[in-house]
Amino acid sequence: MLVGMTRAESADPVAATDDDAAELIAQLRALAGADPADVRQVVAEVLAALDRAAGGALREHLPETIRVDAGLDAPSKA
Repeated sequence: MLVGMTRAESADPVAATDDDAAELIAQLRALAGADPADVRQVVAEVLAALDRAAGGALREHLPETIRVDAGLDAPSKA
């Protein structure tokens, strides 16, 4: 380890991201076990907040069903 390097700087960013993702998945699964509707609501709120923070750009990258569930889009008429 280099002198003056913090643990976060020395860690592999990909591994850290993978660890964070795995932890988030585990937390969502634990929530889903309690009440899947609550999880859907939490995810919808998080996606809406992320979309607002991105100036509406996030919705362009989400499938229609997710946009509708998150309240970011009205369902299309097929």
